[in-house]
Amino acid sequence: MRRPIVQDTALAITLLLLCVVLNGHDETASETGVLWWSAALLATAGVALRRRWPETMLAVCCLAAAIHLAESMPLTIVNLSVPILLYTVATRRGWAVSLAVLAGLLVLAIGSSSFAVLKHVPPPAIRMPVREIPEPPRPGPIADELTGDGRIIAWNDLPGLILILVAAWAVGAGMRSRRAYLAELRARAVDRERERGQQAVLAIAAERGRISRELHDVVAHGLSVMVIQAQGGAAALDNRPADTRAALEAIIKTGRDSLADMRRVLATVGEVDDAWHPQPGLAMLPALVDQVREAGTPVHLTIDDPPPELPSAVDLSAYRIVQEALTNTIKHGGTGTRAHVGVTRSATAVHITVSDDGAGTTPGDGQGAGLRGMRERVRLLGGRFDAGPSPAGGFVVHAELPVEE
Repeated sequence: MRRPIVQDTALAITLLLLCVVLNGHDETASETGVLWWSAALLATAGVALRRRWPETMLAVCCLAAAIHLAESMPLTIVNLSVPILLYTVATRRGWAVSLAVLAGLLVLAIGSSSFAVLKHVPPPAIRMPVREIPEPPRPGPIADELTGDGRIIAWNDLPGLILILVAAWAVGAGMRSRRAYLAELRARAVDRERERGQQAVLAIAAERGRISRELHDVVAHGLSVMVIQAQGGAAALDNRPADTRAALEAIIKTGRDSLADMRRVLATVGEVDDAWHPQPGLAMLPALVDQVREAGTPVHLTIDDPPPELPSAVDLSAYRIVQEALTNTIKHGGTGTRAHVGVTRSATAVHITVSDDGAGTTPGDGQGAGLRGMRERVRLLGGRFDAGPSPAGGFVVHAELPVEE
């Protein structure tokens, strides 16, 4: 796209060339000489610099028109610079400024016409080159006064002048409104694109957090059980080989189950084609408790029979909370720790309580990754979560997950 200054300069040169062609041999222009052509050049310069200083160049063009009007000097096509500059002001300035400029030009036009009428001055005119035609018979002196020179088009034809100025302002104001509308549309598009980008970032962060919690729950629980089983098998290797064999079988089973759970987690992000496996829920708590018991930690399970039917998100979160709480019991409860798991359903929520009588505590005073994951799960579902040492000894985790009826 060409630069605006190049376009304006081309328009100004075009006006000047048309002025030279149309008025180069005009007798009145020749008589006035330097002053007339200086005003024409002044108007041309105003058009060339109209976008840089709109109001100033409009005043320059008005000055050039005033010089042409002085002493009944002829106006020419180059004086179209005035409506051109009025259009520029209307496109670049607000309604108040452009209307004020239009009103000022109309006042000048009306004042000029009124002055010419009151002083009986013949109105200045634009001289247009015409072919020479035979002069008709002179009707008389009175007709001469009315018709004047046959080549003159009255410049102070006030309705036409007002129409030109108002049309120039209206086109410029409409162009400004259109540009403002398009700019608003572009700004809205940019805002929507930015909002979509922010939503995508938040969605990615939420998905990463969900996957991180799932992997932590799966891997931490499986590895904790496997470590306990391996320690027990190593201790019984010399004296109780059968117990070692049972521990190794438990390790194998736990590892396979953990791998299957990991595949289900990764299936949600398209890494593996194993999404058809059902997600774990409260119905699988007995199997989870049996796995913990095989690892050497006695667990007592109290759950509604049959397990309450819950939304999938609540069902999965309830299972993961119990799983992580039992994992913490295995890791931090110490030797001989016993655990209790209670799951009950009320009219509006499912209540989960996991307690133990161990002497150990969670790392960081209850701020470990496991507890953070459980707390985040409950928060996302709009529930309540409490975890901390029990007054009677041990550690207690309580979660309340709301259930919509």
